[in-house]
Amino acid sequence: LLYERHGEPAAVVQLKDLEVPKLGDSDVHIKMLAAPINPADINMIQGTYPILSPLPAVGGNEGVGEVLEVGRHVTALKPGDWVIPADTGLGTWRTWGVFPEEVLLKVPSDIPVLCAATLSVNPCTAFRMLADFESLVPGDSVIQNAANSGVGQAVIQIARASGIKTINVVRDRPDLPKLVERLMALGADHVITEEMLRKPVMKDIFKSIPRPRLALNCVGGKSTTEMLRHLQPKGTMVTYGGMAKQPVMVPVSAFIFRDVRLRGFWMTQWRKDHAQDQESLAGMMEALCQLIRRGQLTAPACTEVPLQDYRAALEASMKPFVSSKQILLL
Repeated sequence: LLYERHGEPAAVVQLKDLEVPKLGDSDVHIKMLAAPINPADINMIQGTYPILSPLPAVGGNEGVGEVLEVGRHVTALKPGDWVIPADTGLGTWRTWGVFPEEVLLKVPSDIPVLCAATLSVNPCTAFRMLADFESLVPGDSVIQNAANSGVGQAVIQIARASGIKTINVVRDRPDLPKLVERLMALGADHVITEEMLRKPVMKDIFKSIPRPRLALNCVGGKSTTEMLRHLQPKGTMVTYGGMAKQPVMVPVSAFIFRDVRLRGFWMTQWRKDHAQDQESLAGMMEALCQLIRRGQLTAPACTEVPLQDYRAALEASMKPFVSSKQILLL
């Protein structure tokens, strides 16, 4: 799926037939199996993301493929292995590809294909934010907005596996009871709407669990300010998205009297910073794959779409209140 200019995805993305390049000595020929449509993919096509691929570009930053053939200098991969992109900008919305070995990361092929296809962005983001900002221990709590997003669903499950409680904020919507039920089934301790952040019901929640030391913000605007009120003194709020397209507003009192910390997180930057630290990356991937094998981490709610229906998938991925990630089957 190729785009030659930036703009609205359904208008600029086209399905094109291209020749598969020749296999070089250090290259790997892969058949793509499945690739999701993430918000960052949409922003890259629109031209609004901090990293843009040179045009013309193939869409998609995430997905899983199977190795068909390797060049004669390739040692770490063999035909039949499963691989995911080691970095952003690979262009995963394609049926076949030839890539240098170093841009691919081997993943176990004994995990479900949809888990592998959605492994490198959302679960990694959730894992790092839970691990890197506060030393959380079993019994601690975390509060997050956009709890039904791919990251939100991963946070709920990874926290649950570590004995950490989650307070999950979602926007009010027509099918709210269904969404609450789904997030509770994943292991959420509490699911509330943004309006409830100001209500006395919050006092009841904090009778049974401690106030959170960590808040995860993917929305911005009012939702963030309200969430911040419930953070423990010296707690940290990590912002990793801005769906409301509004700034993060913080009362001065939160800084002075409660000494809260505000941080940002971007998975792409973490990968850059840890490019020489293969142990951290391997350790995280191993931990996530173990959770998947134990049934403690599942793929986010997905809608599987054949590649030729890509336009419908792009449009569906941009609709509000969609809790299902569009996955292109390749």
